[in-house]
Amino acid sequence: MSVTIERIYGSTVKENTYRILIDRLWPRGISKEKAQLNLWAKEIAPTNELRKWFGHDPAKFAEFKQRYLAELVANPQTAEFIDLLQKQNQKSDIVLLYGAKDQQDNQAQVLISYLAEQDQSLIEM
Repeated sequence: MSVTIERIYGSTVKENTYRILIDRLWPRGISKEKAQLNLWAKEIAPTNELRKWFGHDPAKFAEFKQRYLAELVANPQTAEFIDLLQKQNQKSDIVLLYGAKDQQDNQAQVLISYLAEQDQSLIEM
């Protein structure tokens, strides 16, 4: 079993997959029925302040990454989230869903890298 990331707008629901939205805001134009989420983990997403500061500006991504990693380390919910992933990963694949248009420079990329550092067995390479 593994943890992967996908953009919610192109995501298809696969059997035996646990789907987690990792955005602080609900993605525009996606109904709850279409999303078919198991969990909305908005507490693990970048804070509103950081999200607004970043504004998906590629020039700010390096600093955004550092700030978001600092938030993850300081966030008491991070350890609980990793524990949940470890337990769920024994039962099914996990897909972390995000809404950003930029599929390279976004919080999901930062989060999946962080998770790989914490527990390599979670991430499919």
